[in-house]
Amino acid sequence: MSESVYVSECLSRAEKYAELLPQLYSLTADEPELVANLANVSAALKSVFGFFWVGFYFVKGEELVLGPFQGPVACTRFPVSKGVCGAAATRMETVLVPDVDAFPGHIACSSESRSEIVVPLVAAGATRLVLDVDSDLLDDFGPEDQQGLEAIIAMLGKIHFAG
Repeated sequence: MSESVYVSECLSRAEKYAELLPQLYSLTADEPELVANLANVSAALKSVFGFFWVGFYFVKGEELVLGPFQGPVACTRFPVSKGVCGAAATRMETVLVPDVDAFPGHIACSSESRSEIVVPLVAAGATRLVLDVDSDLLDDFGPEDQQGLEAIIAMLGKIHFAG
């Protein structure tokens, strides 16, 4: 088991995701504890990309509840029907927001967050959790982030929710 990740800084974002994914698989595949794996994935994404905030929210009934994260203190819980996280959880699809101030119902856990991408983990027809990534830059996320983060969520889904 690897206990660190290394991704070259000179790579494009797409190349960084491609280099990171097998390392995350190696780090998480043999660990049965979901929370431990989410903590390491958060730390790896924050370290490799330098995003403002990276973390997970669990779907608990009608609420989203804070899970492992890296970054400033975050909102602890909010209705699953609210915000970008709630939109991704409810729609069961990735939501990419170039300007959070233009997103109706955005929940501002930090005034420094400017753009956001949220990827749901859907298993057995229900959203189990969401990966929330915030940037302090406007329009900081693109198709390469969506593809890379969706691949990470798919990997976590196979490890923890398959079968």
